[in-house]
Amino acid sequence: MQGASLPLRMATLLTGLLECIGFAGVLFGWASLVFIFKTERYFESLCEPNATLMGNATGPADCRAQDEQFSLIFTVASFMNNFMTFPTGFIFDRFKTTVTRLLAIFLYTSATLIIAFTSADSAMLLFLAMPMLTVGGILFLITNLQVGNLFGRHRSTIITLYNGAFDSSSAVFLIIKLLYEWGVDLRSSFIFISVCSAWHVGRTFLLMPRGHIPYPLPPNYSYGLCSRDGPREEGKTATESQKLEPQSKASLSPKEEISGPGQPQEPRSFWSCVFSRRYCWHLVWLSVIQLWHYLFIGTFNSLLTILARGDQALGIPGGLCAPEEDLSRGVGRRVRQGKGSPASASVVALSSAVPSLALTSLLCLGFALCASVPVLPLQYVTFILQVVSRSFLYGGNAAFLTLAFPSEHFGKLFGLVMALSAVVSLLQFPIFTLSKGPLKNDPFYVNVMLVLLTLLTFVHPFLVYRECRRQDRPQEVA
Repeated sequence: MQGASLPLRMATLLTGLLECIGFAGVLFGWASLVFIFKTERYFESLCEPNATLMGNATGPADCRAQDEQFSLIFTVASFMNNFMTFPTGFIFDRFKTTVTRLLAIFLYTSATLIIAFTSADSAMLLFLAMPMLTVGGILFLITNLQVGNLFGRHRSTIITLYNGAFDSSSAVFLIIKLLYEWGVDLRSSFIFISVCSAWHVGRTFLLMPRGHIPYPLPPNYSYGLCSRDGPREEGKTATESQKLEPQSKASLSPKEEISGPGQPQEPRSFWSCVFSRRYCWHLVWLSVIQLWHYLFIGTFNSLLTILARGDQALGIPGGLCAPEEDLSRGVGRRVRQGKGSPASASVVALSSAVPSLALTSLLCLGFALCASVPVLPLQYVTFILQVVSRSFLYGGNAAFLTLAFPSEHFGKLFGLVMALSAVVSLLQFPIFTLSKGPLKNDPFYVNVMLVLLTLLTFVHPFLVYRECRRQDRPQEVA
């Protein structure tokens, strides 16, 4: 780990973790925020008196339309969270770190101020604020993922840890909900978050590069406080990184399908990566599992309210699960290396992703089965599996893309897979409407269909495993 001093790199790493865990993925705590909005009578005009009551008797109003409105806001926000990753990936690749982070700060601060000053009369502004909040958050995550390049062989661990922190930030809205119950109003909480934008600006100019952090890291690389020549220095280090790249190709993600011994390897284009079987099945894997998570978060608000005590205990484990996911990849990597196989490092790196992909699918299947059983105590297990599975999902997604495809296409490939999976996630609202309407609050048939779809996700790790075995076999013969 050459170049920038260890204290500076550690400061960048730790402040980045704080940024991701405190701001980036707050959307996933939506259920806690809905509790506050309902208390503040947002969209309460959509509730109707219970038409089944007779005479002068009164009872709880029918607020299905209110629930649908909150579900629609979450659907739009979660769609934007993923879909906008594609254009923002291009922005990050083209305009680099500083411009991307300033855009993120503008969106995030504007969103928090809108939420702070909105009321029941202006509740429709949530349709604007929540997407802006989520897009700003995903930009924070994208610009922080490159920090892993500062730590050499620990790069994959850092990327996974950041994704776990992103997942754990769902606890922020839970904390706001608890503060609200203790007397701190919603406006004060979101004004405080808005003021934190000054910290984001300071970190952008003091602890982050103006361009990209290269990998492999060249000698004497400097950035942030240590950068003497600004953009010119980073341009110089980028050139040095290109000189080092042939020596370090084995430690990078595979940039092409593995060639036979002695065969020259040609760089892969962006579109050849997109239309590869590997990328298409990864899209299916991500889309199905993510749809389950979004449907759970967006449609089970009443259940989440009943289980608030359980929710409080389960808001943070996502970040703690991230290193475990990296360990699952590391086990596969060490097993293959321990065999003394002459396989190339790129095959070993790709095969190390198989345990993580398979375990994520297994966790999602367990979560889906538990969520399909209408037994209240079992939902505690559902929460545990959902939190752990979500951490594995996003950490595994970013790590697999870094291992399986060229690093120069990472921003675009990451953005595209998130954008396409966002289109699939739009199904959550018609599914919610179907369950509430024609199925009369009985989601059994919907759950059975989604469980069957979840079984399809096991195809992806199987194909990756088979591909690695097939590519490894000729080299063993040689």
